[in-house]
Amino acid sequence: MHENRTTYPKKKAEMHQLLQELPKKYKVLALVRMEKVRASQLLPLRKKLKGEVEIISIKDNIAKIALKKLDIPGLEKFSENLKGQCLFMFTNMSPFKLNVLLGKNKVMLAARSGDIASMDVIIPPKNTGIAPGPMLTDFKEAGVPTKIDQGTIWIMKETIPVKKGEPIPEKLAGLLGKLDIKPIEAGILLNTALEEGLLYAQDEMIIDLEKFRNDLAQAHQEAVSLSIEASYITSDNIQQILTKAAQSARSISIESGFITDETKEQILQKAHGQAKSLSTKAKDYTPA
Repeated sequence: MHENRTTYPKKKAEMHQLLQELPKKYKVLALVRMEKVRASQLLPLRKKLKGEVEIISIKDNIAKIALKKLDIPGLEKFSENLKGQCLFMFTNMSPFKLNVLLGKNKVMLAARSGDIASMDVIIPPKNTGIAPGPMLTDFKEAGVPTKIDQGTIWIMKETIPVKKGEPIPEKLAGLLGKLDIKPIEAGILLNTALEEGLLYAQDEMIIDLEKFRNDLAQAHQEAVSLSIEASYITSDNIQQILTKAAQSARSISIESGFITDETKEQILQKAHGQAKSLSTKAKDYTPA
């Protein structure tokens, strides 16, 4: 019915035009699946990345039509990932850096039925400000002890109805919303990205920064150790190499009995010890 359509509402037409212009302006085109993103996450994200990343939300059918007209390497393969409502990000920064930035900008969200708790859900003791009524049943089902005081429901003691990693039941999700408790930590991950003809899958763009930092530190330490062992002098290791050389020279001097100002005391002590040992053996010697 709509296959031969040639005109679109103004907003869709503007999105169509943007999707034809922005891929030519930026080096990186990234895609986020909107089914995993809530609208409340986008506003702070747009503000945080303003000036560095342009973000567009658009339906997959309009996006496919717009991108199909562009002659950009890898774009056809990229378009295969377009499904449903899509969130496009256009930028000149590396998709790896963008993914790290997105991971750092997590927000806490209210729970929905079936959401997995990102942490232990803690309900503290307090005056809820909620009038007695049907909500008392929800508190009871969640195992939260309450009392009525001055016309409102009071929570008597701290309660943990759901542990980290457990699903949140529907009624508890509603109760947490009433108490303004947000137990869901939500971030955004890139589903795929296209950078100058190179297409990256989601798993390829995930970087464990702590592990990467530790790996770099270990590699640096191993490189320094190898350079010292090989006596390959650099500005970073010259002090250690000179120290090692001085210690080796001192050991050789003492071992060989070559007296210097620095080793004469140790050499004399060694000679004295050897003399005492020889003297003891001579006294204990009994001729055959």
